[in-house]
Amino acid sequence: MLKDKIEKLLLQVRTPSRYIGGELNSVVKDKSKVDMRFAFCFPDTYEIGMSHLGMKILYSLTNERENFWCERVFAPDVDFEKLMRENGIPLYGLESLEPVKDFDFIGFTVQFEMCYTNILNMLDLAGVPVRAADRKELSPIVVAGGPCVCNPEPLADFIDLFIIGEGEEVNLELYDLYVEMKKKGSSKQEFLEAAAGIEGIYVPSFYNVTYEEDGRVKSFTPNNACAAPVVRKRIIKDMDKVFYPDTFVVPYCEIVHDRAIVEVLRGCIRGCRFCQAGYIYRPFREKTTDTVCNETKALCESTGYEEVSLSSLSTSDFSDIENMLVKLSDYTEKERVNLSLPSMRIDRFSRELMEQIQKVRKSGLTFAPEAGTQRLRDVINKNITEDEIFRACRLAFEGGYDAVKLYFMLGLPTETDEDITGIADLARRITGLFSEVTGKPGKRLKISISCATFVPKPFTPFEFEPQATEAEIRHKQDVLLDAARNQKNVSVSWSKYKVSVMEAVLARGDRRLCNVVYDAWQNGCKFDGWDEHYNYEGWVKAFEKNGLDMDFYACRKRDFDELFPWDHLDYYVSKQFLVRENRTAHEGVTTPNCREKCAGCGVSKCIGGSCFG
Repeated sequence: MLKDKIEKLLLQVRTPSRYIGGELNSVVKDKSKVDMRFAFCFPDTYEIGMSHLGMKILYSLTNERENFWCERVFAPDVDFEKLMRENGIPLYGLESLEPVKDFDFIGFTVQFEMCYTNILNMLDLAGVPVRAADRKELSPIVVAGGPCVCNPEPLADFIDLFIIGEGEEVNLELYDLYVEMKKKGSSKQEFLEAAAGIEGIYVPSFYNVTYEEDGRVKSFTPNNACAAPVVRKRIIKDMDKVFYPDTFVVPYCEIVHDRAIVEVLRGCIRGCRFCQAGYIYRPFREKTTDTVCNETKALCESTGYEEVSLSSLSTSDFSDIENMLVKLSDYTEKERVNLSLPSMRIDRFSRELMEQIQKVRKSGLTFAPEAGTQRLRDVINKNITEDEIFRACRLAFEGGYDAVKLYFMLGLPTETDEDITGIADLARRITGLFSEVTGKPGKRLKISISCATFVPKPFTPFEFEPQATEAEIRHKQDVLLDAARNQKNVSVSWSKYKVSVMEAVLARGDRRLCNVVYDAWQNGCKFDGWDEHYNYEGWVKAFEKNGLDMDFYACRKRDFDELFPWDHLDYYVSKQFLVRENRTAHEGVTTPNCREKCAGCGVSKCIGGSCFG
């Protein structure tokens, strides 16, 4: 049996509990009594995948149906993959320990562009042809969803269909259709044609792409009568009624986010011009306070977790947050459960919020000014002032905090050296504020400055902007280090450019990159988001083989009227709005948040009414 072969190898690998299943609250069913088996694949390690909220939701949602069985599958680390290939062990589901090639669906959640080669590697390890055109039978159907599929084109050759938008409703509709057509003996082509009629389903093989002589996309046209010219994303309208699990699978080993997670809202009101999630997850929708409190209690009691995180893009924008935290703390304080609020906005940070989250255990504080000067914060529409930054820091220091982590980006549109030195100057003034508030020397305050390279993403006002070149980023890093060199209490770190540039290439790439992804994988590329595994030269060789230029995708400024590889997908935010916001950014003018004034992004028109009913 496959299980016996697996168990014999586990003592030879790091963290063997990743590969054996059997965790608390995992779901095991009798396969003879189910109509559809879904292999839910996360193309990264167990510790990362098990931390992902979307996987937790859809795993439980699918398994709520008696006739469906969803199993978890993660990318094996290189040590176990080597043993699997040497011993003829195919990729398998953790619940049954059976090969995923025998499942009806193999589904990938695509959270990060740097996992694309892992998708190919997992298909190959499963014994499934990597290219969709080589998979002739009805099963397995290979599907993909998640934020990266807002531009699915670099994966178009490998995926049978993409699920665009939120999955709670469309996934079940897709599974029901499959079961119906499987019983009829339908072919793969017949199923894909029927699936294309479901809102939110995109079948890439049903579209042809042509290119201009200079490499830009010329046209994007359906080649099948079942394919819509534009595919619109799916959304969940009522967050109080949507399915949410009352339990999570509890891992044996420590994972990245080893705690209960409760989603409080979807979408974002802020409109930061660099933030893809803030646009593709629109409209803004909240749960009620009672729903959040009930879900928190249920998860903590079913899992035994002693920490719960309130999850969203901007939790502090929850309209009833003070009342919600008071109600939650009645439970969490009594049960000694730590309450965590990630995604805390500087301008919403208050003494009341700080006191609530400190009641059980004081966590570290992280703020994201994103830019070092007010001018550049206005360009990116961060909509926070220096006064708000210092007010939040003052409250933190008065509350006993002596460490602050600050997030910034390098390479933002219109950025100058003055904006870079402004980061160090901001840290210097925060240190001075600490001494003023506490009476302690500034060296007692620890400031961590983390700088990511700006990556222009689809469906943002900066989708037209070039990414800074490696030489430009190195210059900016040198300027920052020079400006901060005398601040002993300040540490500076940044992302690696060679990873960021590939992220930019894949984020805005077209269908021609499918061959590049394939060749990069053939060159040994996998786990590209991990420094110890990233094989940049393998990617360079793949681009050279296919006669394509990275700078064309990453470092080229785009015209407003250019046809983009993702323009046939409708994420509710209009391109006209993105153009208008780009122009406004270059004027240094801010746009109010959605609660203050509707910016006319197009979402309210698509949903047939106001985003804030």
